[in-house]
Amino acid sequence: MIFGSVHFLLSHLPNLNSVSGVSLAAAIMSIRSKTTPGTVFGFFDGLGNIAFAYCGHNVVMEIQATIPSTPEKPSKRPMIKGVIVAYIIVALCYFPVALIGYRVFGKSVDDNILMSLQNPKWLIAMANIFVVIHVIGSYQIYAMTAFDMIETVMTKKLNFKPTKMLRFIVRNVYVAFTVFIAITFPFFGGLLGFFGGFAFAPTTYF
Repeated sequence: MIFGSVHFLLSHLPNLNSVSGVSLAAAIMSIRSKTTPGTVFGFFDGLGNIAFAYCGHNVVMEIQATIPSTPEKPSKRPMIKGVIVAYIIVALCYFPVALIGYRVFGKSVDDNILMSLQNPKWLIAMANIFVVIHVIGSYQIYAMTAFDMIETVMTKKLNFKPTKMLRFIVRNVYVAFTVFIAITFPFFGGLLGFFGGFAFAPTTYF
C-alpha cells in the first residue's frame, strides 16, 4: 500500500525525462538478485524468470525516441552503445550476487538473497531500502509507456479531450489496478518462470 501510494504521486510526472532522477537512484540501488536452485527444474524456472525480468522491449522504443536523430547521426548508434553498456552493468550487478550466493548457501539460498542473510542487520536493512528505491524507479519507467499508450487510445480512438483531468484519472486508475493485482496475487513471483517461458518461446521463431 505504501509503494502504491508513492506511485499515485510519481505517476503524474509528464514524461520519461521527468523520472530521470528517480531512474538514476533506482539504478544505483539495484542490488537485488534472484538465484536458481541446483535442480534441473529450478534451472529452467530461473531461465523463465530471467526472460520475464528483462522484457524491456515495451520501453526500448520510447527511450530511443528521446535520443536526437538525423540522417547523418541516426539514433540507433548511441542506442546500441547504451544497450551494450546497460547489459554490462546488469551482468556486473547480478552475476556476482547470484554466483556468490549459490556458492555460500547452495540449494538453501532463497529467491531473495537478502532472506538468506542474518548479519549484519544494519546492512540487510539498508539493502532492503535500496531494493524499494530501485523498484520505485523501475515501475515508473515501465508505467510511462503504458500511460502514453492508454492516453493516446483515449484521445485518438475514443475521442476524449486531452485534459489534465483525463491524465489524472487514467494514471490513478492504472496505479490502483496494479496495486490491486499485487495484493490479490502475493505469490506472483512464483509465476514469473511460467510467464517468462511462455512469452520467451515465440521469440525463437518471430
